[in-house]
Amino acid sequence: MSLLDLMEYQAKELFAKHGVAVTLGKTVETPEAARAAAEEIGGVVVVKAQVKAGGRGKAGGVKVVKTPDEAEAAARSILDLEIKGLPVNRVLVVPGASIEEEYYFSYLLDRANRSYLCIASVEGGVEIEEVAKTNPDAVKKISIDPIAGVDAAKAAAIADEAGFPAPLRDQAIEMMQRLWDVFTKEDATLVEVNPLARLTGDKLEALDGKVSLDENADFRHADHEAFVIRDEEDPLEAKAKDKNLNYVKLDGQVGIIGNGAGLVMSTLDVVAYAGERHGGVKPANFLDIGGGANAQVMADGLDIILNDPDVRSVFVNVFGGITACDEVANGIVGALEILGDEASKPLVVRLDGNNVEEGRRILAEANHPLVTVVDTMDGAAEKAAEFAGAAQ
Repeated sequence: MSLLDLMEYQAKELFAKHGVAVTLGKTVETPEAARAAAEEIGGVVVVKAQVKAGGRGKAGGVKVVKTPDEAEAAARSILDLEIKGLPVNRVLVVPGASIEEEYYFSYLLDRANRSYLCIASVEGGVEIEEVAKTNPDAVKKISIDPIAGVDAAKAAAIADEAGFPAPLRDQAIEMMQRLWDVFTKEDATLVEVNPLARLTGDKLEALDGKVSLDENADFRHADHEAFVIRDEEDPLEAKAKDKNLNYVKLDGQVGIIGNGAGLVMSTLDVVAYAGERHGGVKPANFLDIGGGANAQVMADGLDIILNDPDVRSVFVNVFGGITACDEVANGIVGALEILGDEASKPLVVRLDGNNVEEGRRILAEANHPLVTVVDTMDGAAEKAAEFAGAAQ
């Protein structure tokens, strides 16, 4: 599953779209713009780093300031930070909030039980992980029926089980339903509010937000494209996305191409295991070409992988089904012709399934100097790891 993780300001925009109580603030990219935002907002403001990582406050990425001068200085220091290896390129400036209590709330995909899950705690907030360790009973995990969803009755049951205070109960029930709309109508796999805050005057508000969107549902959400920040994407992942390839960059040396997510995941495992015997080499990527392994698709996949400077060898692992092995073999031969001199790293190919003998014959006849055909998955993983290890 390919996911688009949103930054806080983007998550809040989605929240506002569905009527969740939230304050948007202003997102800026320079200290001077932060100063102007603070002047416009007036009073105490919070300057918050916008990166796709947790622990921003502990890393110095969240500062409460009282004047525009302080906002400019805070933004300057935050924009110089890297948080968990991610550079901070923008900050969110929001009005300061008078917080009385902090809670935690989320909806997520429960893969283990093939269902949805709500996690809620009135003793949570930004320290929810510590609460989960020291007082796990305070963190309620409530199963959600995918068909029934979260109506007013279910939201009331969640609010009561989590123990939301009586003055906030009705607001909590309404917010839970609106967050469920975000979760389902936007095709999200995670909607998290941390902290969900009780403000002075018994007002419930989402002070922060985290949303992960299922990119496989993009055809239903043309507006989600606006959330993609191209200059912050990994260039290879961005290039793969433009070519409609399901690619994820990893930190290894053996490029992986397979057809089907399950097969590719298994390939990552066998390569990692084989790599232990060849200098600790590891898989360099996840790339699922699906069922359309024609020459152009294969060329696009190889183009992505071969342009990764960390890659030393490539393992093409295909089980012929709807797309037969002879089509895959022709795709590999055609891809190498298309790429020409750009293809300079050894390819280990394992074919099995529909028309496997014809596929192997095509590769043998082509006799390309970069291609080594191995009959078994384990044997091919071993050979790909050996090539990568020898290229160190």
